[in-house]
Order: sequence, then structure tokens, then C-alpha cells
Amino acid sequence: MESTLRWGILATGHIARTFAGDLRDAGITMAAVGSRAPGAAEAFAAEFGIPTAHGSYEQLVADPNVDVIYVATPHPMHLSSALLAIEAGKHVLVEKPFTISQPQARTIADRAAAHGVVAMEAMWTRYLPHMVRLRELIADGAIGDVRTVIADHTQSLPTDPTHRLQNPALGGGALLDLGIYPVSFAVDVLGLPTEVQAHATMTPTGVDRQTAMVFVHEGGRQSVLHCALDTAGSNRAVVLGTTGAIEIDRVWYTPTSFTLYDRDWNPVERFDQPVATRGMHFQALELERRVRGGEPSSLPIDETVAIMGVLDEVRRLIGLEYPQQ
Repeated sequence: MESTLRWGILATGHIARTFAGDLRDAGITMAAVGSRAPGAAEAFAAEFGIPTAHGSYEQLVADPNVDVIYVATPHPMHLSSALLAIEAGKHVLVEKPFTISQPQARTIADRAAAHGVVAMEAMWTRYLPHMVRLRELIADGAIGDVRTVIADHTQSLPTDPTHRLQNPALGGGALLDLGIYPVSFAVDVLGLPTEVQAHATMTPTGVDRQTAMVFVHEGGRQSVLHCALDTAGSNRAVVLGTTGAIEIDRVWYTPTSFTLYDRDWNPVERFDQPVATRGMHFQALELERRVRGGEPSSLPIDETVAIMGVLDEVRRLIGLEYPQQ
């Protein structure tokens, strides 16, 4: 799909660099970047060939040469960053987790609708080729009645108590940074849960070090999900059905491959479509399609808001509280 919009990058951290690199490699136009540190914006612009560097977020969203803003601030700042762009009449692609709570997510969705702009969560995994094919197979009945999703996202990340991931004021913990992936995947395949169970082990700073979740979905279907900050695992996922299964290789939430099996675990189909980049440009192209009038194909904004509600319930169950909530 041809890119037609001019992108502005709001913030210059690690995730913004990954996104900008994929946009550059895909030939998608980046018109400007903004940072609260002018030097950081200038260095970022030089690295990725972006013509304009702004020394504030306000200058970035006011730029008439920018159509859509990619919000890459830490998630406690997503609400203010997204609203700044929306009020300036810009479409927004907001990094996941979309916000730190469902009320904040609903505010962004409502404000975007009022201003006639598109707001979309940057859950890039949903738009990767192997996920598109997985949904096609499930819709075609390739594994029968889908009964179970099993997925984890575990990494070995900084344990320094001063690090953002360890700080409740900065939305730290495994759930919002890592758990959002398996939670969103389970909802993608099985729909929103009707019952949520969760248990966590907390860090000394008061965020979840690891969280295990069991969801019940319509018809008694189940998802078994896990996330952890300090134990790197296989990061595989499997979808089980009555006549087969789909097993996604590691790392399941990045561009990867999978195998379709029949009920006796004989391989039926192997999907292996390499992606030259991390694949974050697919979500940018999806937002552009929506701006042109296409219906949301995978993650409508109301589902993003509902998923934030699921995460709120998990946080309630495990006792994870943030000052901003």
C-alpha cells in the first residue's frame, strides 16, 4: 500500500528510533521530529533523514507539513501527548499500552472522534504477515472450534530500582510493558474475556515482577498468559482448536514463522515469510488506510479501550496501582 501521509515523530527514545528506521526503510515520509531537548531532535533528524527538527512537542504538532503524529513518550504521558496532537488536528498512532487506564483511553478516543481524526494503538504485532495469515486460517476453520490461547512475553530487563520499569510513577511493571502483548493477542483470537483471574509477584518498588493470567472467554474458551521482567523465556504462542493447532515460533510477537498442525499434530502448513525490518511500518500503513476511509481491519479504537479495561482489572486483582490513575 502506498504511503500518502507525512509523519511526525513525537519523542526520540528507543521505540521511536525503531519505528523511524522501519518507516525510512519502507519509504514512508517522515516530515518532522519533536523533542523537549532540541539537540536530541536534531540528532534524530540527521540520523533518519528527517527534514525538520522541533525543540518542543508543541512546535511539532503545529507543523503544517505534518499530517499524523506517532506518540512515543513513556505511557504515563500518552494521554497528554495524544491530546496535544489531536487538538492540533493531527491523526495519532499511540504506542502501546495506549494509556495507563481505561478512562484515559476513552478520553483519547472521544476527543479524536470529536475532532474528526483517527486515533489508533501502535499494537504493531497485529499487522505482521504471520498474524494476518493466522487470522485467515482461524476464520477458514483450519483448526476447528478455537478453544485455547497460550502466550507469554518474558524478558530479562533492568532491575535497577531507579529504572523506569521499576517505578510506579512511570507506569512500571511487567504487565503494561510486556503483558499487553499476550493480552491483546488473546482478545484478537478469542474476543474480550468474560472472567479475569490474575496473580503477580511484586518488586520492592511496588510494580509487578511477573504476572500470570487466566481469562475465560465466550463459550468457555480460555487463554493462559504470562509476563515477566527478569526471566527471559521462549516467547512462543499456540492456538489450540478442536481439529488442529497453530504454534508460533519465537519470538511470537515479532516477525516470525508458524506451523499449522492437524488434530494429531501432523504438520499441515508452514508459514515463513521473512520481513526485512522489525515490521513496525505495517501499522503505519494501516493507519493511513483508515485515514483514507478504510474500516479498521484488526484493532478498532473501541477494542483498544476495552483492552485497557481488561488491564485495569488485572491491575486491581494484583494490587498494582499508579499515582496517575
